[in-house]
Amino acid sequence: MKNLLLPALFSVIIWAISSCTSPPKEETPPNIIFILADDLGYGDLKAFHPESKISTPHLDQLAAEGMRFTDAHTTSAVCTPSRYALLTGRYNWRSRLKQGVLTGESQALIPKERTTVASLLKSKGYQTAFIGKWHLGMDWGLKVDSIEQVGEGYSADFSLVDFSKPVQNGPNVLGFDYSYALPASLDMAPYVYVENEQVTQVPNRETIDEGEYSWWRKGPTSPDFIHEEVTPNFFTRTIQYIQNQSGQEKPFFLYLALPSPHTPILPKEEWQGKSGLLPYADFVMMIDDYIGQVNQALKEAGLEENTLVIFSSDNGCAPAAGFNKLVEMGHLPSAQFRGHKADIYEGGHRVPFIAKWPKQIQAGSSAEETVSLVDFFATAAELSGYEVGENEGEDSYSLLPLFRQESRQGEFREGTVFHSVNGTFAIRKGDWKLILAPGSGGWSFPRPGDPAAADLPEVQLYDLATDPGETSNLQAEQREKVQELTALLSKYIREGRSTPGIPQANDPYDGEWKQVWFMEK
Repeated sequence: MKNLLLPALFSVIIWAISSCTSPPKEETPPNIIFILADDLGYGDLKAFHPESKISTPHLDQLAAEGMRFTDAHTTSAVCTPSRYALLTGRYNWRSRLKQGVLTGESQALIPKERTTVASLLKSKGYQTAFIGKWHLGMDWGLKVDSIEQVGEGYSADFSLVDFSKPVQNGPNVLGFDYSYALPASLDMAPYVYVENEQVTQVPNRETIDEGEYSWWRKGPTSPDFIHEEVTPNFFTRTIQYIQNQSGQEKPFFLYLALPSPHTPILPKEEWQGKSGLLPYADFVMMIDDYIGQVNQALKEAGLEENTLVIFSSDNGCAPAAGFNKLVEMGHLPSAQFRGHKADIYEGGHRVPFIAKWPKQIQAGSSAEETVSLVDFFATAAELSGYEVGENEGEDSYSLLPLFRQESRQGEFREGTVFHSVNGTFAIRKGDWKLILAPGSGGWSFPRPGDPAAADLPEVQLYDLATDPGETSNLQAEQREKVQELTALLSKYIREGRSTPGIPQANDPYDGEWKQVWFMEK
């Protein structure tokens, strides 16, 4: 009997030893979906501002199933710059775009040589897709042989664009296997869809709308482009993409960049009037419902557990949405914060930010650290095992420690930089925020050039812990803090990065750059 047991016992021992010494099985990288709303305010979601008068049950559910970031920001108070930072992990003002935004005819902003979130994930085996509003420029095919023949701003009236030619330097060149893009904002011509570098249908008409909230600029429009259907179309394609990924071996990255609730504000008929407020609130409710459909599609496809879903906005709510009227009606799109889209004040760049990943993120959790859209780059790199080079993601910090609740306040990053529509700078360190301008740097009072700003101090310093509304300028009482933050911002600018590493060069620029004035002081 003993002889019969010995071989079996020996086998068990060998199995136990091999189990202990064999390398652990690598975890499957998560799918990643980043949903970026357009001009959605921090105070529009009940999950971030319980007094919000807009019903957002599905986004509230997303927050309840994941993590809320209560101190999240865009790098800029307007859309093109924020989208640049999101994809590159680099502050927008390091590019050639020092203020404002691009238009539908603008040339590509991101050089094809620069690493993006999409290209790094693709290099690590991800399927990558872009659906939505691009607004980072693309090079249109022309009726002439070269751009040099027509000069800068060549396509202002689109008379020299050949829409039947392939588009160059769009999403596909920057790492997206598949792209279905609106070139710029929904109120900026041309009104066409560009699918994998080709316009789906050549424009055959011009459209314009001059409604109070539904207006868009006059411009060439394709037969298959209906303004009211653009947002629903993007969501429908997103849900189809998710369904098609079920059972696939490769993980996927999907960047859904919404053109809404930016103007034109176009809620579908069944949503019109639902909020009891303005069309903007109806539009937000419609978007919320679609977010619920995306969440449900993930669950039905069996992809929910190991999919990281991030939802945020590219800047604060816009005046054109009826911001002041909404406030009069008791709804505060910026919550307790000052300002709105375009401003250097908190309302311009503080945004809702939700991350859901059932496999890693505790449901119902929250993080108070100061984070930025620019951090998505390093997050994607760490998730996929990509080693970031010295000239990549120069301003990006991985959010993974926060997802795992491993970092405490003050340990995440040293400082965070913000930018307004006219190129005004602000820097945040801890609770202190320094603004390098006397006013808003944007569209709220006091605007740049307003006579009221002439008598104001050159800079503004606020303690957001005690003064989140930025009402009490402490620059006179806290001269040392002003000097400290000015020096830190100067360092970030001069070194071409705000993360540890070898200094890098900012992109060349011939015009006036607003940081020069304080760097020379």
